[in-house]
Amino acid sequence: MGLPGAWWLLVGAIGLLILGLFFARKVRKGGLYTLPELVEKQYGSIAGVAASILIVVAWIAIVAAQIIAAGKVLTVFIPFYLSQLMAISAFVFVLYTVLGGQYSVIRTDLVQFGILMLGILVTLGYVLSRTGGIGGLTSALPSDYFTFPTNSSFEWYPLVVLLILTGSTYIVGPDIYSRLFCARNEKVARVSAISAGLVAIPIAFVIVLIGMGAMVLFPDLQAQHPSLSMVQASELAFPTVIESILPMGVAGLVAASLLAAIMSSADTVLLTTGTIFSQDIYGRFSRHISEGKSLMITRVGVAIIGAAALLIAWQRPGIISSLLLAYTVFTSGIVIPVVAGFYRDKLKVNAAGAIAAIIGGGGTALAINRLQAANLLEVERLELVGLGVCVVLLFGVSWITRMAGFAMQQGSNQ
Repeated sequence: MGLPGAWWLLVGAIGLLILGLFFARKVRKGGLYTLPELVEKQYGSIAGVAASILIVVAWIAIVAAQIIAAGKVLTVFIPFYLSQLMAISAFVFVLYTVLGGQYSVIRTDLVQFGILMLGILVTLGYVLSRTGGIGGLTSALPSDYFTFPTNSSFEWYPLVVLLILTGSTYIVGPDIYSRLFCARNEKVARVSAISAGLVAIPIAFVIVLIGMGAMVLFPDLQAQHPSLSMVQASELAFPTVIESILPMGVAGLVAASLLAAIMSSADTVLLTTGTIFSQDIYGRFSRHISEGKSLMITRVGVAIIGAAALLIAWQRPGIISSLLLAYTVFTSGIVIPVVAGFYRDKLKVNAAGAIAAIIGGGGTALAINRLQAANLLEVERLELVGLGVCVVLLFGVSWITRMAGFAMQQGSNQ
């Protein structure tokens, strides 16, 4: 797509900056462990259960995207089928997460971040040396590739959808909130979110420049993989660069950096989702469980989620499509109620409205996606319908139940 491809990460940077400036302190102040606990604090236990189920359903697709990504990186170096490599990746992710915990995940992620940055910068250097630098890219690619913020391949509607559906998951996200809950204090939570957002901005353009270089060096990438769509074939651009132009030792380093990035996402998502499964779903139906049993249930949950994610990865081997499925379902059900919950009294929203919004918004988004995937719904540009349903239900049901309660109170007074 050219430079507008940077928006995939830039919307996350914007979301993190908004989180740091306006919400990180509020999140950390709660002293909680999971996002559903925050929803329960805002709207009650039923809303917390609804949020837990929706998050687990949506975040399985996030894990699937990490499994697909790891499998595609490994195809460059290991002569196995993609499905086999995805199975190996899923097993490693689950084992890696089960053996550690939130603290170990955070510590290893810091190291993996450093390896990732080094690998990306080294790859950019080699790509630009092969293409003749930025000047070589500008002469080899159409001028439209350098148009920003939009161009003919990425217009305003997709940008708005990306800002809302993907950017929102950085403002309200179970994996990100689990990190904020672990922060030393409210100030650390705020500074961390802002710092992450600022760091993501230059990284977004570095990654896109590597992709544009791959477009010059390997213009027939899709022809080499006829069974894949254009988007799915494009997801092999970085591994192809590693295999084709990097020296062997450097290729190993960069491949390790890519796998480190994937693992740093997979372990966080798996652990967060497993914790929600054990504490916010299983724990509600089995009160007074010991700490040891809770840990065991979390590990079982991680294994179950990993297996379910592998099945999705086998069925739809596209990184972007799996991520967008998760983001659409999650954002349509969770983001608006949580943000409104921080200002519940001013906005006059209540538990009934939140429960209806979570179930109705997330359910609508999931139903639309499934109907489109089955070719039973051919209408396009429906990505924001679920979010619209969420907003209408949150404020509409809150108003109706508030009026009904007021009417009943007036009647009893009379």
